[in-house]
Amino acid sequence: MYDYDYDYDVLVVGSANVDLVIGVERRPAAGETVLGSDLAVHPGGKGANQAVAAARLGARTALLARVGDDANGRLLLESQQNAGVDTEGVLVGGAPTGVALITVDPSGDNSIVVSPGANGRLTPEDVRAAGPLLHASRVVSAQLEIPLESVVEVVRQLPSGTRFVLNPSPPQPLPAEVLAACDPLIVNEHEARVILGGGTVGDDPAAWARELLASGPASVVVTLGSEGALVASAEEEVVRVAPVKVDAVDTTGAGDSFTAALAWKLGAGASLVEAAAYAARVGAVAVTRRGAQESFPTTEEVEAL
Repeated sequence: MYDYDYDYDVLVVGSANVDLVIGVERRPAAGETVLGSDLAVHPGGKGANQAVAAARLGARTALLARVGDDANGRLLLESQQNAGVDTEGVLVGGAPTGVALITVDPSGDNSIVVSPGANGRLTPEDVRAAGPLLHASRVVSAQLEIPLESVVEVVRQLPSGTRFVLNPSPPQPLPAEVLAACDPLIVNEHEARVILGGGTVGDDPAAWARELLASGPASVVVTLGSEGALVASAEEEVVRVAPVKVDAVDTTGAGDSFTAALAWKLGAGASLVEAAAYAARVGAVAVTRRGAQESFPTTEEVEAL
C-alpha cells in the first residue's frame, strides 16, 4: 500500500492535560464550600490519551503537543514515555501545563473546568517546525483541544500519502479545507450535530453520516456508544459496525482509544469497516476499567475479548 518506510505508524497532534479529580457528595453552590475525597491526579488530554492508546496496542507512536515547564508537564512526559510514545515532538514551556479540574458526584456525573494552558500555545509555527515528524508518519490524528489554526496548519503541511484522521472534540464548525482532508472524520452524536450546524439535523445517524460525507471528508465514522458505530465513504453505502457487549464501568477516554485504534489499523492497511470493528473492541475493553490512560488495553487484551 505504501512505498515509503515510515518511522511512525501514528503521529498524534493534540492536547496534553493533567486531570485533577475530586469526588464530592454534591457540587457546591455559589459561595459554598464542600469537602471532597482525596485528590487524584491523572495524565489526560485527548492528544496524550490517543498517543498512549496507540502505543499500548503496539503502534510506533509520536506525539506533537506542548506542556509547561512544571511538575504536571513532567508527569505527562513520563506517562507518554512509559507507554512507549516518542516524545521528541513534545514542546516544553510558554505557559503552565493544561489542567482539567473535575468534580464527580456519587451518581458519576461530573463537572469539568479546563485551563488549556500550554495547549493553547501550540501554534501553526510549531506545526511547521515539526515538518520532519509529519513526513515520518503514516497516519496523523488530531482533535480540537488545541487552536483550530494549528489543526488547519497540520492539514496544509500534510505530506502526500499520509492519512489524516480527525475527532473534532470539543466540536466547532470546521473550515472546508480541514473537512476535505479527513479520512475519516470521527464524530459522536453531539459532535455530528455541531459540525452539521445543529438545529436542522434529524434523528437518523445514517442520515448524519451521509450529510457529513457530503460536506467534504473522504470518509466518516459516527460512534454510537453502546449501539456500535456507522461507517460511510464514497465507495460504499453506510455500514453499521456492531457493538461489543460489555459491562461498562467508566467511559472516560473510550473515544480516544477508539480513534487511536482506528488510525493505527488504517495505517496498517485495514479497510475502514475492519478498522472500526477493531476500534470498537478496543473501546469496549477500555470502558470495563476505571480512568482514561490506565484503562487502555494492549493488543493481547483486545484479542482476549
